[in-house]
Amino acid sequence: MDKNELELINKYTRRPFTEDEIYSFTVTLCDNETDRDNERFSDEALEKLGKLFTGVTGITDHEPKADNQTARIYRCFTEKPEGQYTSDGRVYIRLKALAYIPKAKCSEDIIAQIEAGIKKEVSVGCSVSKRLCSVCGKDILKCSHRSGQYYNGIKCVTILDEPTDAYEWSFVAVPAQKAAGVTKNYRKDTDKMDIEKRLSQGGEQTFTAEEMFVIAEKFRSLSERAADGDAYRTRLESDIGKMAAIALPELKRDTLNFITSKMNAVQLEELCGALTKKASSVMPIKPQLAAVKSIRNNNNNDYKNI
Repeated sequence: MDKNELELINKYTRRPFTEDEIYSFTVTLCDNETDRDNERFSDEALEKLGKLFTGVTGITDHEPKADNQTARIYRCFTEKPEGQYTSDGRVYIRLKALAYIPKAKCSEDIIAQIEAGIKKEVSVGCSVSKRLCSVCGKDILKCSHRSGQYYNGIKCVTILDEPTDAYEWSFVAVPAQKAAGVTKNYRKDTDKMDIEKRLSQGGEQTFTAEEMFVIAEKFRSLSERAADGDAYRTRLESDIGKMAAIALPELKRDTLNFITSKMNAVQLEELCGALTKKASSVMPIKPQLAAVKSIRNNNNNDYKNI
């Protein structure tokens, strides 16, 4: 370790450390190869990630606990191995980092595992502001191309661009990328949009545990709203039946049920109001038979009895 490297490390320490007190090692964080999720970083993204990851702490298995910290990155750089290309023929670029661990009793095990090649594969946690389609270059959530499919010989993959944050890097057993391993963390609203698009595409899909949780929460929310909607519709149909018995006694109930079964909630409300007005001219309406008032949101999908 030269003097310059030691000076970079000591920028993060509370006191100057000597070379004998520091264990340093090199790790490949990520690259521009397409990973198992049909995603890859752009070349420009790797350069920006290098700046974002400088000074970031390394942990194990993405467990963000203070006592789970193992090392800290003090320098990052991109590297283009001579004669090496990606699976789709682009120049291969990887982001490498130099990290350090203070030599102490508590760090002997992790240093030994790194030296033995046991602690080797890593995964990074980061966020990006752009996710582009490799076929058309547009936002992958807004284009018509399907990830993993080929279009005129070009495989559709998601290009991760313009990183905005680097959370952590972690030693893992099975990374997403073959060379290093990458775990990408996005904003939750983007996650939901991506999940919906993937579900609409059909075919076999693989979801992470976090994505499955999002799907389960969405299903639970929709189920609750559907139950509320069913209860409201049942009440409307009941009131319509009572009003029709007064206003249109000649109309058979089966015919009325057939008509209302074809209506949406807004139409049912209108029918209930018209029948109530008609019935009130025939005989006084008891309070409990009055038309149901409702509040509708802007998209006319949700209803709330008041």
